[in-house]
Amino acid sequence: MRFFTGRLRSAAEAEDLIQDLYLKIAGLDAETMSGEVSSALLFRIANNLMIDRLRSRQRSAVRDQAWQRGQVMEVAGAPVVDAPGADEVVASRQRLNALVEAVSSLPPQTARAFRMHKLEGLSHAETAAAMGVSKSAVEKHISAAMKLLIKKMQ
Repeated sequence: MRFFTGRLRSAAEAEDLIQDLYLKIAGLDAETMSGEVSSALLFRIANNLMIDRLRSRQRSAVRDQAWQRGQVMEVAGAPVVDAPGADEVVASRQRLNALVEAVSSLPPQTARAFRMHKLEGLSHAETAAAMGVSKSAVEKHISAAMKLLIKKMQ
């Protein structure tokens, strides 16, 4: 375990390697298993597994670097990424879904005033005219909507 931890630079990976070794040995046929399994055989199998793991890690790093070079542009020596990271995309979608759900839970008139003013870009006066209410009522609906949405989004 110490040898593989040192070579892999990770105790967790060394534990995984030992588990893989156990599975490999458990899968050996009876003829190979006749008598005691020598420590040299165990070491050889584990060493081969470790080499495979290191090669896989190296291939993965090369593949990741190639992908990053394709995604990143440099300006004055500093990397500039055009696209947000996957975690940012997921978080943004979750926030958007939460906002859509929160807007749909607003009272009907408040939701209508909010959509018309904030999403469609109508002024308070235009929203009031479209809804057939006073400008003051629209302002109250928008204020109530914002308070409720802020409360639900926290």
